[in-house]
Amino acid sequence: MSTQHSFAAVILAAGKGTRMKSDLHKVLHPIAGKPMLDHLMDSLEALAPAHTVVVAGDRHEQLREALGGRNVSVALQEPQLGTAHAALQAEDALKDFSGLVMVCFGDTPMVKSATVQRMVDALGNGAKVAVLGFRPADTLAYGRIITADDGTVLKMVEHKDASEEERACDLCNSGVLIAHSDDLWRLLKSVGNDNAQGEYYLPDVATNAIAEGARVVAVETDPAEVAGINSRAELAAAEAQWQAFKREEAMAEGATLKAPETVFFSWDTELGRDVTIEPNVVFGPGVKVADGALIRAFSHLEGATVGINCKVGPYARLRPGAVMEEGSFVGNFVEMKKATLGPGAKASHLTYLGDTTVGAKANIGAGTITCNYDGYFKYQTVIGERAFIGSNSALVAPVTIGRDAIVAAGSTVTRDVADGELRMERAEQSVKPGWADRFHDTMKKKKAAEKKG
Repeated sequence: MSTQHSFAAVILAAGKGTRMKSDLHKVLHPIAGKPMLDHLMDSLEALAPAHTVVVAGDRHEQLREALGGRNVSVALQEPQLGTAHAALQAEDALKDFSGLVMVCFGDTPMVKSATVQRMVDALGNGAKVAVLGFRPADTLAYGRIITADDGTVLKMVEHKDASEEERACDLCNSGVLIAHSDDLWRLLKSVGNDNAQGEYYLPDVATNAIAEGARVVAVETDPAEVAGINSRAELAAAEAQWQAFKREEAMAEGATLKAPETVFFSWDTELGRDVTIEPNVVFGPGVKVADGALIRAFSHLEGATVGINCKVGPYARLRPGAVMEEGSFVGNFVEMKKATLGPGAKASHLTYLGDTTVGAKANIGAGTITCNYDGYFKYQTVIGERAFIGSNSALVAPVTIGRDAIVAAGSTVTRDVADGELRMERAEQSVKPGWADRFHDTMKKKKAAEKKG
Protein backbone atom coordinates (compact mmCIF):
# COMPACT_ATOMS: atom_id res chain seq x y z
CA MET A 1 0.00 0.00 0.00
CA SER A 2 1.38 3.41 -0.91
CA THR A 3 0.50 6.62 0.88
CA GLN A 4 1.61 8.68 -2.16
CA HIS A 5 3.20 10.99 0.42
CA SER A 6 6.17 10.79 2.72
CA PHE A 7 4.66 9.51 5.94
CA ALA A 8 5.72 9.40 9.60
CA ALA A 9 3.99 8.09 12.70
CA VAL A 10 4.00 9.42 16.25
CA ILE A 11 2.74 6.91 18.79
CA LEU A 12 1.83 8.27 22.21
CA ALA A 13 2.74 5.88 25.04
CA ALA A 14 3.72 8.13 27.93
CA GLY A 15 0.80 7.46 30.25
CA LYS A 16 1.22 5.75 33.59
CA GLY A 17 -1.45 3.13 32.91
CA THR A 18 -2.46 3.07 36.58
CA ARG A 19 -5.74 1.27 35.92
CA MET A 20 -3.84 -1.78 34.68
CA LYS A 21 -2.32 -2.21 38.16
CA SER A 22 0.76 -3.80 36.62
CA ASP A 23 4.55 -3.57 36.74
CA LEU A 24 4.52 -4.00 32.96
CA HIS A 25 4.04 -0.93 30.76
CA LYS A 26 0.45 -0.78 29.57
CA VAL A 27 1.22 -0.92 25.84
CA LEU A 28 3.40 -4.02 26.31
CA HIS A 29 0.50 -6.13 27.55
CA PRO A 30 -0.20 -8.77 24.89
CA ILE A 31 -3.17 -9.42 22.68
CA ALA A 32 -3.02 -12.88 21.08
CA GLY A 33 0.52 -13.23 22.39
CA LYS A 34 1.87 -9.98 20.90
CA PRO A 35 2.24 -6.64 22.74
CA MET A 36 -0.51 -4.23 21.81
CA LEU A 37 2.11 -1.68 20.72
CA ASP A 38 3.48 -4.20 18.20
CA HIS A 39 -0.01 -4.77 16.79
CA LEU A 40 -0.26 -1.06 16.00
CA MET A 41 3.28 -0.77 14.67
CA ASP A 42 2.87 -3.80 12.40
CA SER A 43 -0.29 -2.23 10.98
CA LEU A 44 1.52 1.02 10.30
CA GLU A 45 4.42 -0.85 8.69
CA ALA A 46 2.16 -1.57 5.70
CA LEU A 47 2.35 2.17 4.96
CA ALA A 48 6.17 2.10 5.02
CA PRO A 49 6.63 5.09 7.33
CA ALA A 50 9.82 7.05 6.80
CA HIS A 51 10.06 7.53 10.57
CA THR A 52 8.25 6.22 13.63
CA VAL A 53 8.55 7.96 16.99
CA VAL A 54 7.23 6.47 20.22
CA VAL A 55 6.68 9.06 22.92
CA ALA A 56 7.43 7.49 26.29
CA GLY A 57 7.23 8.66 29.86
CA ASP A 58 6.58 6.33 32.74
CA ARG A 59 8.67 3.12 32.49
CA HIS A 60 10.33 4.34 29.33
CA GLU A 61 13.17 1.87 29.95
CA GLN A 62 10.77 -1.02 29.31
CA LEU A 63 9.68 0.55 26.03
CA ARG A 64 13.23 1.15 24.88
CA GLU A 65 14.10 -2.48 25.56
CA ALA A 66 10.98 -3.79 23.84
CA LEU A 67 11.61 -1.60 20.78
CA GLY A 68 15.29 -2.51 20.55
CA GLY A 69 14.81 -4.59 17.41
CA ARG A 70 12.86 -1.93 15.53
CA ASN A 71 14.01 1.11 13.60
CA VAL A 72 12.17 3.63 15.75
CA SER A 73 13.00 6.69 17.82
CA VAL A 74 11.92 7.10 21.42
CA ALA A 75 11.12 10.59 22.66
CA LEU A 76 10.68 11.29 26.36
CA GLN A 77 7.78 13.29 27.76
CA GLU A 78 8.67 14.50 31.22
CA PRO A 79 6.56 15.76 32.88
CA GLN A 80 3.33 14.49 31.30
CA LEU A 81 1.28 17.58 30.45
CA GLY A 82 -1.33 16.16 28.11
CA THR A 83 -1.60 14.54 24.70
CA ALA A 84 -0.73 17.63 22.63
CA HIS A 85 2.36 18.18 24.78
CA ALA A 86 3.26 14.50 24.28
CA ALA A 87 2.98 14.74 20.50
CA LEU A 88 5.15 17.85 20.49
CA GLN A 89 7.98 15.88 22.08
CA ALA A 90 8.42 14.06 18.74
CA GLU A 91 9.30 17.26 16.89
CA ASP A 92 13.01 17.02 17.50
CA ALA A 93 13.18 13.43 16.19
CA LEU A 94 11.32 14.57 13.04
CA LYS A 95 13.03 17.94 12.57
CA ASP A 96 14.45 16.89 9.20
CA PHE A 97 11.23 15.25 8.02
CA SER A 98 8.76 16.95 5.70
CA GLY A 99 5.54 15.13 4.96
CA LEU A 100 2.43 13.76 6.62
CA VAL A 101 2.55 12.93 10.31
CA MET A 102 0.03 10.67 12.01
CA VAL A 103 -0.49 10.95 15.75
CA CYS A 104 -2.04 7.89 17.38
CA PHE A 105 -2.06 6.01 20.66
CA GLY A 106 -0.13 2.93 21.77
CA ASP A 107 -3.13 1.70 23.75
CA THR A 108 -5.36 1.77 20.65
CA PRO A 109 -3.81 -1.18 18.84
CA MET A 110 -6.53 -2.18 16.39
CA VAL A 111 -6.21 0.73 13.95
CA LYS A 112 -5.88 -0.74 10.46
CA SER A 113 -3.49 0.38 7.76
CA ALA A 114 -6.42 0.75 5.34
CA THR A 115 -8.03 3.24 7.72
CA VAL A 116 -4.83 5.26 7.93
CA GLN A 117 -4.66 5.25 4.14
CA ARG A 118 -8.20 6.67 3.99
CA MET A 119 -7.13 9.46 6.34
CA VAL A 120 -4.13 10.21 4.13
CA ASP A 121 -6.34 10.28 1.05
CA ALA A 122 -8.78 12.63 2.80
CA LEU A 123 -6.08 15.28 3.10
CA GLY A 124 -6.51 16.15 -0.55
CA ASN A 125 -8.78 18.97 -1.68
CA GLY A 126 -7.12 21.54 0.53
CA ALA A 127 -7.68 19.83 3.89
CA LYS A 128 -4.89 20.43 6.40
CA VAL A 129 -5.97 18.03 9.16
CA ALA A 130 -7.81 14.69 9.06
CA VAL A 131 -9.36 13.31 12.25
CA LEU A 132 -10.66 9.80 12.89
CA GLY A 133 -14.23 9.46 14.15
CA PHE A 134 -16.50 6.60 15.15
CA ARG A 135 -20.13 6.05 16.08
CA PRO A 136 -20.37 3.93 19.25
CA ALA A 137 -23.54 2.30 20.51
CA ASP A 138 -23.24 4.53 23.60
CA THR A 139 -21.58 7.90 23.13
CA LEU A 140 -20.80 8.13 26.86
CA ALA A 141 -18.53 11.12 27.55
CA TYR A 142 -16.67 11.08 24.23
CA GLY A 143 -15.85 14.33 22.50
CA ARG A 144 -18.01 15.02 19.46
CA ILE A 145 -17.13 15.85 15.86
CA ILE A 146 -19.68 18.17 14.24
CA THR A 147 -19.45 17.93 10.46
CA ALA A 148 -21.01 19.25 7.30
CA ASP A 149 -22.52 16.83 4.79
CA ASP A 150 -19.23 16.59 2.88
CA GLY A 151 -17.28 15.51 5.98
CA THR A 152 -15.78 18.91 6.67
CA VAL A 153 -15.41 19.38 10.41
CA LEU A 154 -17.29 22.41 11.66
CA LYS A 155 -16.49 21.98 15.33
CA MET A 156 -14.68 19.70 17.76
CA VAL A 157 -16.27 19.79 21.18
CA GLU A 158 -15.66 17.95 24.45
CA HIS A 159 -18.68 16.24 25.95
CA LYS A 160 -18.71 18.45 29.03
CA ASP A 161 -18.71 21.57 26.86
CA ALA A 162 -21.27 20.36 24.31
CA SER A 163 -24.82 21.63 24.03
CA GLU A 164 -27.74 19.20 24.03
CA GLU A 165 -27.94 19.53 20.25
CA GLU A 166 -24.21 18.79 19.91
CA ARG A 167 -24.47 15.80 22.25
CA ALA A 168 -27.19 14.42 20.01
CA CYS A 169 -24.49 14.01 17.35
CA ASP A 170 -23.13 10.46 17.60
CA LEU A 171 -19.87 10.98 15.67
CA CYS A 172 -17.22 10.75 18.37
CA ASN A 173 -13.55 11.66 18.34
CA SER A 174 -10.97 8.86 18.59
CA GLY A 175 -8.12 11.34 19.04
CA VAL A 176 -6.19 9.99 16.04
CA LEU A 177 -5.25 12.65 13.49
CA ILE A 178 -3.00 13.31 10.51
CA ALA A 179 -1.54 16.62 9.33
CA HIS A 180 1.39 17.82 7.29
CA SER A 181 4.49 18.38 9.38
CA ASP A 182 4.62 22.03 8.30
CA ASP A 183 1.24 22.54 9.95
CA LEU A 184 1.33 20.03 12.79
CA TRP A 185 4.15 21.44 14.89
CA ARG A 186 2.81 24.96 14.58
CA LEU A 187 -0.71 23.86 15.53
CA LEU A 188 0.59 21.82 18.47
CA LYS A 189 2.46 24.85 19.79
CA SER A 190 -0.73 26.92 19.56
CA VAL A 191 -2.61 24.57 21.90
CA GLY A 192 -3.28 26.11 25.31
CA ASN A 193 -4.00 24.53 28.68
CA ASP A 194 -6.91 26.66 29.82
CA ASN A 195 -8.99 23.75 31.07
CA ALA A 196 -9.89 22.01 34.31
CA GLN A 197 -6.88 19.69 34.14
CA GLY A 198 -4.39 22.33 33.03
CA GLU A 199 -3.25 20.02 30.22
CA TYR A 200 -2.56 20.43 26.51
CA TYR A 201 -5.05 18.35 24.56
CA LEU A 202 -4.49 16.91 21.07
CA PRO A 203 -8.04 17.60 19.71
CA ASP A 204 -7.28 21.31 20.03
CA VAL A 205 -4.99 20.90 17.00
CA ALA A 206 -8.12 20.50 14.86
CA THR A 207 -9.96 23.22 16.74
CA ASN A 208 -7.14 25.69 16.18
CA ALA A 209 -6.87 24.74 12.51
CA ILE A 210 -10.57 25.48 12.06
CA ALA A 211 -10.09 28.81 13.86
CA GLU A 212 -7.39 29.66 11.32
CA GLY A 213 -9.86 29.00 8.51
CA ALA A 214 -8.20 25.75 7.45
CA ARG A 215 -10.26 22.78 6.30
CA VAL A 216 -10.41 19.82 8.67
CA VAL A 217 -12.02 16.57 7.50
CA ALA A 218 -13.38 13.58 9.39
CA VAL A 219 -12.91 9.94 8.42
CA GLU A 220 -15.18 7.36 10.05
CA THR A 221 -14.28 3.85 11.16
CA ASP A 222 -15.69 0.97 13.19
CA PRO A 223 -15.79 1.67 16.95
CA ALA A 224 -13.98 -1.62 17.65
CA GLU A 225 -10.99 -0.40 15.65
CA VAL A 226 -10.36 2.58 17.92
CA ALA A 227 -11.23 1.04 21.27
CA GLY A 228 -8.66 2.14 23.85
CA ILE A 229 -7.26 -0.27 26.43
CA ASN A 230 -6.83 1.13 29.91
CA SER A 231 -7.72 -1.75 32.22
CA ARG A 232 -7.52 -5.53 32.47
CA ALA A 233 -11.20 -5.75 31.57
CA GLU A 234 -10.65 -3.69 28.41
CA LEU A 235 -7.61 -5.84 27.58
CA ALA A 236 -9.81 -8.93 27.84
CA ALA A 237 -12.42 -7.29 25.62
CA ALA A 238 -9.74 -6.49 23.03
CA GLU A 239 -8.52 -10.09 23.16
CA ALA A 240 -12.07 -11.33 22.60
CA GLN A 241 -12.50 -8.92 19.71
CA TRP A 242 -9.25 -10.02 18.10
CA GLN A 243 -10.06 -13.71 18.55
CA ALA A 244 -13.52 -13.26 17.03
CA PHE A 245 -11.97 -11.61 13.98
CA LYS A 246 -9.33 -14.33 13.63
CA ARG A 247 -11.93 -17.11 13.87
CA GLU A 248 -14.03 -15.51 11.16
CA GLU A 249 -10.93 -15.10 9.00
CA ALA A 250 -9.89 -18.73 9.54
CA MET A 251 -13.29 -20.05 8.50
CA ALA A 252 -13.45 -17.69 5.52
CA GLU A 253 -10.09 -19.08 4.37
CA GLY A 254 -11.32 -22.69 4.46
CA ALA A 255 -10.83 -24.02 7.99
CA THR A 256 -13.59 -25.77 9.92
CA LEU A 257 -14.01 -24.74 13.56
CA LYS A 258 -16.46 -27.04 15.33
CA ALA A 259 -16.99 -24.61 18.21
CA PRO A 260 -15.35 -21.33 17.15
CA GLU A 261 -15.82 -19.53 20.44
CA THR A 262 -13.65 -22.14 22.23
CA VAL A 263 -10.65 -21.94 19.87
CA PHE A 264 -7.89 -19.45 20.67
CA PHE A 265 -5.32 -18.33 18.12
CA SER A 266 -1.99 -16.56 18.35
CA TRP A 267 -1.29 -13.46 16.30
CA ASP A 268 0.82 -15.52 13.86
CA THR A 269 -1.14 -18.79 13.59
CA GLU A 270 -1.16 -20.12 10.02
CA LEU A 271 -3.82 -22.58 8.85
CA GLY A 272 -4.08 -24.36 5.53
CA ARG A 273 -7.26 -25.29 3.70
CA ASP A 274 -9.60 -28.00 4.97
CA VAL A 275 -8.05 -27.92 8.42
CA THR A 276 -10.51 -29.07 11.08
CA ILE A 277 -10.24 -27.78 14.63
CA GLU A 278 -12.33 -29.35 17.35
CA PRO A 279 -13.44 -27.54 20.56
CA ASN A 280 -11.09 -26.12 23.21
CA VAL A 281 -7.89 -25.91 21.19
CA VAL A 282 -5.24 -23.28 22.04
CA PHE A 283 -2.59 -22.05 19.62
CA GLY A 284 0.47 -20.37 21.09
CA PRO A 285 2.92 -18.38 18.93
CA GLY A 286 4.67 -19.92 15.95
CA VAL A 287 2.21 -22.59 14.79
CA LYS A 288 1.74 -23.63 11.17
CA VAL A 289 -0.92 -26.19 10.24
CA ALA A 290 -0.97 -27.57 6.70
CA ASP A 291 -3.91 -28.58 4.51
CA GLY A 292 -6.22 -31.32 5.69
CA ALA A 293 -4.90 -31.57 9.24
CA LEU A 294 -7.18 -32.44 12.14
CA ILE A 295 -6.59 -30.82 15.52
CA ARG A 296 -8.75 -32.62 18.04
CA ALA A 297 -10.25 -31.27 21.24
CA PHE A 298 -8.27 -29.91 24.20
CA SER A 299 -4.94 -29.79 22.38
CA HIS A 300 -2.31 -27.09 22.94
CA LEU A 301 0.17 -26.17 20.21
CA GLU A 302 3.06 -23.71 20.38
CA GLY A 303 6.01 -23.27 18.03
CA ALA A 304 4.93 -26.36 16.12
CA THR A 305 4.58 -27.33 12.47
CA VAL A 306 1.80 -29.76 11.56
CA GLY A 307 2.02 -31.29 8.10
CA ILE A 308 -0.53 -32.26 5.48
CA ASN A 309 -3.27 -34.64 6.70
CA CYS A 310 -1.76 -35.00 10.17
CA LYS A 311 -3.87 -35.73 13.23
CA VAL A 312 -3.27 -34.19 16.64
CA GLY A 313 -4.95 -35.14 19.89
CA PRO A 314 -7.25 -35.03 21.65
CA TYR A 315 -5.37 -33.74 24.71
CA ALA A 316 -2.05 -33.46 22.89
CA ARG A 317 0.67 -30.91 23.57
CA LEU A 318 3.05 -29.78 20.84
CA ARG A 319 5.81 -27.58 22.24
CA PRO A 320 8.33 -25.42 20.34
CA GLY A 321 10.30 -27.35 17.74
CA ALA A 322 7.66 -30.05 17.27
CA VAL A 323 7.38 -31.05 13.61
CA MET A 324 4.81 -33.49 12.29
CA GLU A 325 5.43 -34.57 8.71
CA GLU A 326 2.72 -35.61 6.28
CA GLY A 327 0.20 -38.12 7.60
CA SER A 328 1.76 -38.53 11.03
CA PHE A 329 -0.36 -38.83 14.16
CA VAL A 330 -0.15 -38.04 17.86
CA GLY A 331 -2.99 -39.05 20.13
CA ASN A 332 -4.19 -38.30 23.64
CA PHE A 333 -1.67 -37.21 26.27
CA VAL A 334 1.27 -37.14 23.87
CA GLU A 335 3.83 -34.37 24.29
CA MET A 336 6.43 -33.37 21.69
CA LYS A 337 9.30 -30.90 22.13
CA LYS A 338 12.06 -30.30 19.56
CA ALA A 339 10.97 -33.55 17.96
CA THR A 340 10.17 -34.57 14.40
CA LEU A 341 7.64 -37.26 13.60
CA GLY A 342 8.30 -38.62 10.10
CA PRO A 343 5.67 -39.26 7.41
CA GLY A 344 3.05 -41.74 8.57
CA ALA A 345 4.67 -42.21 12.00
CA LYS A 346 2.42 -42.37 15.02
CA ALA A 347 2.48 -42.00 18.77
CA SER A 348 -1.05 -42.81 19.79
CA HIS A 349 -1.07 -42.14 23.52
CA LEU A 350 0.74 -41.34 26.77
CA THR A 351 4.14 -40.54 25.25
CA TYR A 352 6.88 -37.93 25.61
CA LEU A 353 9.13 -37.25 22.63
CA GLY A 354 11.85 -34.68 23.37
CA ASP A 355 14.89 -33.89 21.21
CA THR A 356 13.88 -36.79 19.00
CA THR A 357 13.75 -37.71 15.32
CA VAL A 358 11.26 -40.44 14.42
CA GLY A 359 11.48 -42.06 11.00
CA ALA A 360 8.64 -42.66 8.56
CA LYS A 361 5.93 -45.12 9.61
CA ALA A 362 7.53 -45.83 12.99
CA ASN A 363 5.17 -46.76 15.82
CA ILE A 364 5.69 -45.39 19.33
CA GLY A 365 3.84 -47.42 21.96
CA ALA A 366 1.89 -46.10 24.93
CA GLY A 367 3.94 -44.90 27.87
CA THR A 368 7.15 -44.42 25.89
CA ILE A 369 9.45 -41.64 27.04
CA THR A 370 12.68 -40.29 25.62
CA CYS A 371 15.00 -39.56 28.55
CA ASN A 372 16.74 -36.58 26.98
CA TYR A 373 18.05 -34.55 29.95
CA ASP A 374 20.63 -35.41 32.60
CA GLY A 375 20.17 -32.22 34.60
CA TYR A 376 22.86 -30.39 32.62
CA PHE A 377 22.56 -31.17 28.91
CA LYS A 378 19.98 -32.36 26.38
CA TYR A 379 20.69 -35.39 24.17
CA GLN A 380 19.22 -36.72 20.95
CA THR A 381 17.20 -39.86 20.30
CA VAL A 382 16.94 -41.15 16.71
CA ILE A 383 14.31 -43.74 15.82
CA GLY A 384 14.55 -45.29 12.38
CA GLU A 385 11.93 -45.90 9.73
CA ARG A 386 9.25 -48.49 10.57
CA ALA A 387 10.75 -49.11 14.02
CA PHE A 388 8.35 -50.42 16.66
CA ILE A 389 8.74 -49.15 20.23
CA GLY A 390 6.78 -51.28 22.68
CA SER A 391 4.67 -49.80 25.44
CA ASN A 392 6.23 -48.42 28.61
CA SER A 393 9.72 -48.16 27.13
CA ALA A 394 12.36 -45.64 28.21
CA LEU A 395 14.88 -44.57 25.59
CA VAL A 396 17.88 -43.07 27.36
CA ALA A 397 19.57 -40.54 25.09
CA PRO A 398 21.86 -40.32 23.31
CA VAL A 399 20.59 -43.43 21.59
CA THR A 400 19.69 -44.62 18.09
CA ILE A 401 17.04 -47.18 17.26
CA GLY A 402 17.61 -48.65 13.80
CA ARG A 403 15.11 -49.00 10.98
CA ASP A 404 12.69 -51.95 11.31
CA ALA A 405 13.99 -52.55 14.86
CA ILE A 406 11.71 -53.63 17.69
CA VAL A 407 12.04 -52.53 21.29
CA ALA A 408 10.07 -54.89 23.51
CA ALA A 409 7.51 -53.46 25.91
CA GLY A 410 8.89 -52.39 29.28
CA SER A 411 12.47 -52.01 28.07
CA THR A 412 14.94 -49.38 29.22
CA VAL A 413 17.28 -48.86 26.28
CA THR A 414 20.68 -47.31 27.00
CA ARG A 415 22.64 -48.56 23.95
CA ASP A 416 22.01 -48.25 20.21
CA VAL A 417 19.71 -50.82 18.60
CA ALA A 418 20.78 -52.05 15.16
CA ASP A 419 18.58 -52.19 12.07
CA GLY A 420 16.13 -55.07 12.25
CA GLU A 421 17.15 -56.00 15.80
CA LEU A 422 14.94 -56.93 18.74
CA ARG A 423 15.99 -55.32 22.01
CA MET A 424 14.44 -56.64 25.21
CA GLU A 425 15.52 -55.24 28.56
CA ARG A 426 13.53 -56.95 31.35
CA ALA A 427 14.27 -58.58 34.67
CA GLU A 428 13.59 -62.32 34.71
CA GLN A 429 10.12 -63.06 36.04
CA SER A 430 9.75 -65.04 39.24
CA VAL A 431 6.78 -67.46 39.43
CA LYS A 432 5.38 -68.74 42.77
CA PRO A 433 2.28 -70.89 42.20
CA GLY A 434 -0.46 -70.49 44.84
CA TRP A 435 1.38 -67.69 46.68
CA ALA A 436 -1.33 -65.11 46.04
CA ASP A 437 -4.13 -67.44 47.24
CA ARG A 438 -2.27 -68.11 50.50
CA PHE A 439 -1.63 -64.38 50.95
CA HIS A 440 -5.31 -63.51 50.52
CA ASP A 441 -6.44 -66.21 52.96
CA THR A 442 -3.98 -65.04 55.62
CA MET A 443 -4.96 -61.36 55.30
CA LYS A 444 -8.68 -62.06 55.31
CA LYS A 445 -8.33 -64.05 58.55
CA LYS A 446 -6.26 -61.28 60.13
CA LYS A 447 -8.85 -58.64 59.19
CA ALA A 448 -11.70 -60.76 60.56
CA ALA A 449 -9.82 -61.24 63.82
CA GLU A 450 -9.35 -57.49 64.19
CA LYS A 451 -13.10 -56.88 63.77
CA LYS A 452 -13.91 -59.43 66.50
CA GLY A 453 -11.32 -58.02 68.88
